[in-house]
Amino acid sequence: MRPASEPNHPQVAMWRINAMRLVFLLMALVMGSFVWNNLLFHSAGIPVAQGLSRSMLGALALMSLLGVRYPMAMLPLMLYELAWKTVWLTAIALRAWLAGQWTADIDALYRECIGIVIAFFIVPWRYVWARYFAQPM
Repeated sequence: MRPASEPNHPQVAMWRINAMRLVFLLMALVMGSFVWNNLLFHSAGIPVAQGLSRSMLGALALMSLLGVRYPMAMLPLMLYELAWKTVWLTAIALRAWLAGQWTADIDALYRECIGIVIAFFIVPWRYVWARYFAQPM
């Protein structure tokens, strides 16, 4: 087990840290390859909102490379990824499915987002609680 950086934070197992590295690497390589390919070669004339989302995802992929080296320091980035995908899956995809309004576009994004479920089992939740919620300001 790796000691926590602060004495009041719970320790995080090395297997969990390495699993987080793997998730960051997958975010950088898999998501990054698709997003950067679109940014570099297929961005001419796309709507502003689509260009904005591609740029944000491209930056997220680049920042994920830092998570490979510093997984605990970049944990908020993984939490952000968990948050936006969970919000989309529950607020958009689930509601569309329940309403019978599932489309090909929703299905494509659903397939890109559903893998985030794995991260729920990898994130050191006790550490997250101690570091971001219970720690005094």
